[in-house]
Amino acid sequence: MVEKNRKQFLLRLLSYVLVAVLASTLTLALWGQRYSKLTELEKIIDKNFVGEADSGKINDAAASAMIKALGDRWSYYISAEDYAAHVENKNNAYVGIGVTIEKRQDGTGFDIREVTPGGSAQEAGIKPGDILMAADGASVKEMTTDELKDLIRGKEGTKLTVTVQRNEESLDFTVERREIKVKVATGELLDGNIGLVRIANFNANCAKETIALVKDLQQQGASKLIFDVRNNPGGYVKEMLKVLDHLLPEGVLYRSQDYKGREEVEHSDAACVEMPMAVLVNGNSYSAAEFFAACLQEFKWATVVGERTTGKGHYQNTIRLSDGSAVNLSTGKYFTPSGANLTELGGLTPDVLAQVDKETAANIYAQLVSTGEDPQIQAAVKFLQENKG
Repeated sequence: MVEKNRKQFLLRLLSYVLVAVLASTLTLALWGQRYSKLTELEKIIDKNFVGEADSGKINDAAASAMIKALGDRWSYYISAEDYAAHVENKNNAYVGIGVTIEKRQDGTGFDIREVTPGGSAQEAGIKPGDILMAADGASVKEMTTDELKDLIRGKEGTKLTVTVQRNEESLDFTVERREIKVKVATGELLDGNIGLVRIANFNANCAKETIALVKDLQQQGASKLIFDVRNNPGGYVKEMLKVLDHLLPEGVLYRSQDYKGREEVEHSDAACVEMPMAVLVNGNSYSAAEFFAACLQEFKWATVVGERTTGKGHYQNTIRLSDGSAVNLSTGKYFTPSGANLTELGGLTPDVLAQVDKETAANIYAQLVSTGEDPQIQAAVKFLQENKG
């Protein structure tokens, strides 16, 4: 009897081992098929390509194509070369000289639209209205905006010589590259005691700057608020939630579900800012920007003015790879307080529709439209003036 039981045990054990071996073999075979295709292509290129193959570029292209194949517009690959710029963008800081540029339509150079207060460009004497013509002796006429930015930015502490045209005079300035903090929240007090708060993104420092600006406008006498999140690409959920918590009364702010089905719910406390509010949105308001507007709308705390938003309901995590590159991958979904997903809704519908033509939209994006001439800001102003509650 003991011998029979022993044989049955050995047979079961062998069956388990066989299943495990077969499963492992199948997995290795499938992995081998994927690996062999890439290896085969690499060998073909190495053996037959008439030019010089850059293995780094090939790997980057393959990684980028793999992420694109997911069919998710919010997931993307970041090369090791571009990772530092990605971090700078998230930190709302970069190393440069402190100028905002725009390519001239006649191709003669770049208009310097703004000069950052306290930056090295301002210290050197560069002024808004100057035309940037050359950098370190290289003409910028044929450069794209991104190419010029790459040339101007560099290692902190290094110096750069720029040539600008001021009226009919050509001037050279030597400037030092320094860390420049991007101003996230800007604003002003409009007629009628309406405070205008422009939020560029919801990345680092957004909550601190936005809340401070709201308080400052209140001290100046603001009795109504307009939040402008047009052309705002979103950012960190935590930054957005801090701003919403400051503005809204007690309640659910945010719901999320990750790829494993784990759910989280974020709440606000009872402290809030009680006054009439409006939020400006457009087709380039997405992620945290459109969620910010949707949350205020659902709480019936603000009226949304402008155009239908993008419709983004997935959140992403940036995962670093071993070679210094990274992937920004959608790893979960988020939902408004009522449980709505903005992807499924196709974006947020404004309470007050205020559309503009393509030329006006482009000028608003380039910050070439004054507050008084901005039709969407004026639509929000008109609504707040006509609705006291």
